[in-house]
Amino acid sequence: MARAARDPEERIRERNIRLIIKAGIEIFARKGFDGTRIAEIAEASGLPKANVYYYFSSKEEIYTTIIAHLLASWDNALKYISPEREPAEAFRLYIKAKLDYTRKNMAESRLFASEIIQGARFLTKKDREHIRQVTDRHVAVIEGWIAAGKMLPVDPRHLFIMLWASTQFYSDFEPVAIDALKTSRLKAGDYDKAAATIAETILRGILPCS
Repeated sequence: MARAARDPEERIRERNIRLIIKAGIEIFARKGFDGTRIAEIAEASGLPKANVYYYFSSKEEIYTTIIAHLLASWDNALKYISPEREPAEAFRLYIKAKLDYTRKNMAESRLFASEIIQGARFLTKKDREHIRQVTDRHVAVIEGWIAAGKMLPVDPRHLFIMLWASTQFYSDFEPVAIDALKTSRLKAGDYDKAAATIAETILRGILPCS
């Protein structure tokens, strides 16, 4: 009974946090950390400033929460790079998942890109260690495929950097992509073509000839 009585409050809490995070992503992506004020986030979320401070102690906490959410989403895409899969299927699924996420969360992706360009001030030691550990685990998967003769001997870490760069470009540098594709805006179909092109290009370079 006590659990049921708390549920409405928990739902309100979750809704308000979502509103604050959504507003924070849009404003941070547009104005950067230094140019954003809590009052702006409160206004964009439709909540009083006091409510924002009730859920988050500072602007920095909102910002780092957004970064942590993005990293978790990237981890989710990496689930496809698993030893149970064949490399071709794994990379196709991973590339598509990364592009789908950036298409649907463009402001979040740009916020992270801006953070890195500005020196990664708010990427914590814990975040960086997490990135290293997750990368190490998936590098080991690729090394296993190479050892089994399922992939050509390539440097797994440079391969991941290539994949990150190509899958982030369409959202982080959208105006350049629009001009290159001679279109007025990027559509879902453009991302599908990007996924197919990136995957086929990568796979031709890493899979043994049959």
